[in-house]
Amino acid sequence: MRRKTLFIAFICVYLVMTLGPVDNSWAQESSKVMSLKECMEYAISNSTKTRIQQAASGDARIARRDAILQAFTPNLSGSTYAYYNFGRSIDPQTNTYFTQTSFHNSYSVSAGFDLFNGFQAVNNLKISKTGLAISESQEKQVEADICLAVMEAYYNVVYYKRLADIYEEQVGAAEMALKKAMRQEELGQKGHADVVQMEADLADRQYDLTNVRNSYNDQLMTLGDLMFWPPEEELVVDTNVRSFAPAQDDKEESVIAFALENNPQIKIAEGTMLNAKRELSTTKGQLLPSLGLYAGWSTTYYTYQGAQTNPFRDQFRNNGGEYVEMSMSIPIWGKLQKQSRIAKQRNALTKATAEYDQKRRDVESEVRRAIQDRDGSEAAYDQARYKSEVQEEAYNLNLKKMEQGLISPLELQTANNNYLKSKADEMNSLYKYLIKSAVVRYYNGEEYINQD
Repeated sequence: MRRKTLFIAFICVYLVMTLGPVDNSWAQESSKVMSLKECMEYAISNSTKTRIQQAASGDARIARRDAILQAFTPNLSGSTYAYYNFGRSIDPQTNTYFTQTSFHNSYSVSAGFDLFNGFQAVNNLKISKTGLAISESQEKQVEADICLAVMEAYYNVVYYKRLADIYEEQVGAAEMALKKAMRQEELGQKGHADVVQMEADLADRQYDLTNVRNSYNDQLMTLGDLMFWPPEEELVVDTNVRSFAPAQDDKEESVIAFALENNPQIKIAEGTMLNAKRELSTTKGQLLPSLGLYAGWSTTYYTYQGAQTNPFRDQFRNNGGEYVEMSMSIPIWGKLQKQSRIAKQRNALTKATAEYDQKRRDVESEVRRAIQDRDGSEAAYDQARYKSEVQEEAYNLNLKKMEQGLISPLELQTANNNYLKSKADEMNSLYKYLIKSAVVRYYNGEEYINQD
């Protein structure tokens, strides 16, 4: 028996040394408890909205690069061709006709630079720079929207999880009370009606617990969808959220002034309006003359049957020629197409200006409402917390009275319902306050993901 035990131990040691320890990092990762910040970070890094906006930002960077190259670099091009001519053609040396088969080959290099094109290059530089800033602001706005949605879903999950814990405690207490009542009925200390009433109370609590658990699962699924969490993995969130902290005495006007200056929504609307002005200026510039400078070099080679032509190297050198050209284009009549584009760009500017004014008004209203909601939810939480303390004390007193036979089970159930409702109101008002407070802090310059 001892030899068998030693043999098994030897085999186990050999397998551990050969195969190594079992890698359970995936299991640990899948059961990791996610905090609110981690949920936000995961949602931002996996959301399709983020990826779409990042692609748009990439397009804006490319547009910025193209505008710089267009403004400061010339257009360069090179070309070559070769062909056989089987019909009548002209001898380049004698300038006479001949009908022999000939071969022609040409090479050219050219460069061009727009000296003036109605300030189009300058405006395109400014438009691309503002477009990149707009894209970056849109990316920040997308992240903020994702974080706020995740925060609301996260607090809903925590709310129903804590509410389910309270209901589980109530169900356990009701089960113990029912067992005690049934025992007292056997001893003749309680009537059957009291036992039936307590059974009904237990059934009500079990029913409420089932509904709360269903709501918890539904909110957990909503949070997982917002985060793009893998459906096959379990999502576990940290229910130890921030405790209540009184709101800072923020001056409403200072928060509004900061938001109107720095909020991404304002930045986007302002950038759109500025670009509309520059688009209008560019379109007006198309009515002005344009001036360009061009230069180039070219050479040719030819040969035909029965002729003694110079070799390729000599012709390539001797036939070369250069040119420098300056051209001016003056628009005279274009069927009012440019005038129509100017009118459309002027309308676009009017629209962008109106949208900018509207967005400023919207943000100002949002800030005022957020501060009002935060202060109101803070006051509501203070009242809900006080009510919860009073209802809890009343429930404990009624529970003792029930044990002493001084009140009926129905009265205890009423006290218990009031207690549960007060706890639910306390948690709901707390999470509502935390969300409203986070919104005000966001408008005051704190990103959602960086708030402690």
